[in-house]
Amino acid sequence: MLLDIYDPKAPPVALGIDLGTTNSIVAYVSDGRPVALTTCDGTPLLPSVVYYAPEGGVVVGRAAQARATREPARTLASVKRFMGRGADDPETARLGSYRFAPATNDEERRVVRFDTGSRVVTPVEVAAEILKSLAQSAVDQLRRVGGAVITVPAYFDDAQRQATRDAGRLAGLEVLRLLNEPTAAALAYGLESRKNGLFTVYDLGGGTFDVTVLALEDGVFQVRSTGGDSALGGDDMDRALAERLLESMGATDAASRTPEVVSVVLAAARAAKHALTDAASTEVELPARGGGDVRVRVERAELERLIEPLLERTGRACRRALRDAHVEAKDLDGVILVGGATRVPRVRAYVAALFGREPLAGVDPELVVACGAALQADMLSRESDDVLLLDVLPLSLGIETMGGGVDKILPRNTTIPAGAKATFTTYADNQTGFEIHVVQGERELAEDCRSLARFSLKGVPPLPAGMARLEVEFHVDENGLLAVTARELSTGVTQRVEVTPSYGLSDDAVEQMLIDALDHGEEDFEKRRLADARVESERVLHATEKALAADADLLEGGERTRVEAVVNALRDALGGTRVAAIQAALDELDAVTHAWAGRRMNRAVQAAIAGRALGDVEHRVEHAQGVEAHLAAHAGRGQ
Repeated sequence: MLLDIYDPKAPPVALGIDLGTTNSIVAYVSDGRPVALTTCDGTPLLPSVVYYAPEGGVVVGRAAQARATREPARTLASVKRFMGRGADDPETARLGSYRFAPATNDEERRVVRFDTGSRVVTPVEVAAEILKSLAQSAVDQLRRVGGAVITVPAYFDDAQRQATRDAGRLAGLEVLRLLNEPTAAALAYGLESRKNGLFTVYDLGGGTFDVTVLALEDGVFQVRSTGGDSALGGDDMDRALAERLLESMGATDAASRTPEVVSVVLAAARAAKHALTDAASTEVELPARGGGDVRVRVERAELERLIEPLLERTGRACRRALRDAHVEAKDLDGVILVGGATRVPRVRAYVAALFGREPLAGVDPELVVACGAALQADMLSRESDDVLLLDVLPLSLGIETMGGGVDKILPRNTTIPAGAKATFTTYADNQTGFEIHVVQGERELAEDCRSLARFSLKGVPPLPAGMARLEVEFHVDENGLLAVTARELSTGVTQRVEVTPSYGLSDDAVEQMLIDALDHGEEDFEKRRLADARVESERVLHATEKALAADADLLEGGERTRVEAVVNALRDALGGTRVAAIQAALDELDAVTHAWAGRRMNRAVQAAIAGRALGDVEHRVEHAQGVEAHLAAHAGRGQ
């Protein structure tokens, strides 16, 4: 369902959205300063995970993340890595629990399609669900929401940028601009610190890596160069460790690497990576072949060895960006870290060694991009010229010439918005048309570059070879999106195309999705509410069962009978389709367990004071907090 997010009676608040691989964030500007909004999960970080329920409902965020190990095919994470990619792209074959729908025609082969069991969806549709959730959080808190600036990795190509814009449109958002993530980070940092100088932004997120060299001078942000890898990030660290864990549990062949197993191991690898940020070693518990569990100890040194090749890839991109900007590391005034993966100690040490200085740590690397986007959105909404952003093209744009070569019309690192022209002629006598193939990349052959679009210019007079003149003009707007105009000079015959990438969704496809969203808005909303309620209920039931197993002795009088009766009532309600009945049972379970949860918390505190083992204390506190927090949060949601 499209969001009714515009209130004509009040000035709308522009949003900055960091649509991330691992987490997504929405922010706005209040009293001149960016503020990250809390999401439906109660924190600024919304896990970029979407669960498609069998009944057709959709769940986003932490509740969806909880389903990943049990229903991996229905739970889609890290889909940003697939934005703008085709079904035959090498990225689709990487380690993961995705189930891809077969492509039966050329149109379907142009875009990745996930089979969730209940429906087939594209990365654009998945991203749109995340954006809808972020926008709804903003509406709930601000009540008057306008357009949005959505950030993209600097190294996203035209297809990936177009896919991101499509996702914003599908979510019902007015996309004011697509803003490069490193530029957004520098904007937030520069305005916060009021510093001038030459900086490098090292942005290592969940699925992408960008490096940008830029100068900040009196409100002007001039990007000198940019580089990176749109298929490199924290997810690759998880995958490297997951491969090692799969070997440890004996899952060495394809048959043993089921989606369920891979999902569990990836989650364990991610948890181990996070734990090793502060600890020198950690243990993970994995399912063993043939049943049971196996515990595997992971040392920080081992993780560092596994991720070293990935860091070397970032290093090559950094050195290239410095060369392109004609600067040396010693010329920099600072290095800004962006992205959750930069919290890994080895990453920070590598960056310090690479640039010969400790990176700046005054900005939260996970929130800074959204905050910069919010500042830019606010300036655009006010038509302010307080700050001038001069961004650059990450990759060269050109057309294929006869023989398969590439004539680069706009080279990489050209400041945008930008335009350029080139003139071509006919190859054969009496040629009456031109076939124009637009490509993006740095290779010399078109087959080695990214295909963006193909179109024809007809009506050229039949002249001898070399006599006709074709003028091709490229124009890239402030979002980094390309339009191409081709004109035959002797006749004035002209063709202009807004480039729809070969791997993007067509306008008709996006339009049909918008129509479908309108036609089925109420139905989809109810399905989503039911899916949300069921997911939350199952989490609460699981927490209650664990609490009964651990602290049933704290139940007084007839409390156990009442708790079990309400648990059974909630299970019965889950068998139906009435959201109100499920919510009523949840509220009743909250009421009958409230006093018991308090006694359990008291026991945990007393155990800690008495010097009980820390692991046991944490175990009991987890049980107590689990039931009370889940029930309290759900009771206050008002579904």
